[in-house]
Amino acid sequence: MNFPFFLAKRITLSGQRTFSKLIVRVTIGALTLAIMAIILAVAILRGFKGEITDKQRGFFGDVIILKNDRNDSYVNTPISLNSQEIAKLEQDPNIMNVYPFATKAGIMNVKGEVEGVLLKGIDKDYDQDFLSKTIVEGETIDFKAENAENQLLISSLIANRLQLKVGDSFIMYFIQEPVRKRKFVIRGIFSTNSEELDKIYVIGSLSLIRKLNNLAEHEVGGYEVRVKDFNQLAITTERVNDELPIELYATNVVEQMPDIFNWLNMLDMNDNIIFVLMVVVAVINMISALLISILERSSMIGMLKALGMQNRKIRTVFLYNSLYLIGYGLLLGNFLAICLYFFQRYTHFFKLDPSVYYVSFVPMDISWLTVVWLNVALVFIALLTLFIPSMLISRISPIKTIQFK
Repeated sequence: MNFPFFLAKRITLSGQRTFSKLIVRVTIGALTLAIMAIILAVAILRGFKGEITDKQRGFFGDVIILKNDRNDSYVNTPISLNSQEIAKLEQDPNIMNVYPFATKAGIMNVKGEVEGVLLKGIDKDYDQDFLSKTIVEGETIDFKAENAENQLLISSLIANRLQLKVGDSFIMYFIQEPVRKRKFVIRGIFSTNSEELDKIYVIGSLSLIRKLNNLAEHEVGGYEVRVKDFNQLAITTERVNDELPIELYATNVVEQMPDIFNWLNMLDMNDNIIFVLMVVVAVINMISALLISILERSSMIGMLKALGMQNRKIRTVFLYNSLYLIGYGLLLGNFLAICLYFFQRYTHFFKLDPSVYYVSFVPMDISWLTVVWLNVALVFIALLTLFIPSMLISRISPIKTIQFK
């Protein structure tokens, strides 16, 4: 029979507490708030990083293949990969698809108002899944329609500025020699909540840009490569570079937008700071509860010592008692945190200013494995820290405690 465990259970469940009752409640409350804060902080920061990363990946692709030159204009130097070269790239285990694209600077003219934009051209094989998620009105481009080259997706920012809606038409001018113009019909209106994207880009047909830039049927401005595991992006970029001809090079979305991704990486520090602060608060409360519990039951400790019980086993009794308090607090904290997590995931109740945070609601994302590891880490640190104050038991004299009982 495990006597320390039996005694700890009797003390915890059946024992009568006096002045330690309030301390125990405060300790459980502190543990509940600590694990709630840790889980929700990790979920929010990971959700936020995931949302921002997905926006950049969805709009620009993971790996971008371009001409190896010093062209800094909005119109990329034409390149071409044959079907065998593309198939070889897609044999990479981390590559899902390779999509061609091209860009063209233009000026929208709507009722005397003008707006400079960058037309991004895609073709019928392009995966429009990300675009469909950002559509707030209308639909994505229908490449089976006869007027596919005249369909256009614009952002809600541009639509509001120029007072446009789905179905409206306008003229776009392309600055070249000679100046060319095309009439477009708005097929859909999207919103990425990223002002840098929404105020510049419109989405159209790749075949139209080929005609405007006098490109051959196989020529494009670049290729977007979508990867399966974003954590292997740098390695995949290197492998793509090894397969490309010398006149081409591959970069990735992290290298293209270092400011955004460096900022996102800095957010990891917030996770660590919140974890440390919450653990410190929880541990301080646990130490206080343990010391008060020891002092409250000093007479019992003296009696157990007089009966020959070792200090080590008496410490185990109080560590079991502390483990019960930790478990109770963590159980309550996990329950509340998970309820709040799913509530926000499905309702988006808590909103954000998209002009500041790039998202319109508080995003959350966390795995069950992460929740388990956070709980295990908190329990381990708490018990390891509580072992030192439990040494106070060895300083309690059985003669004095029994004498003053």
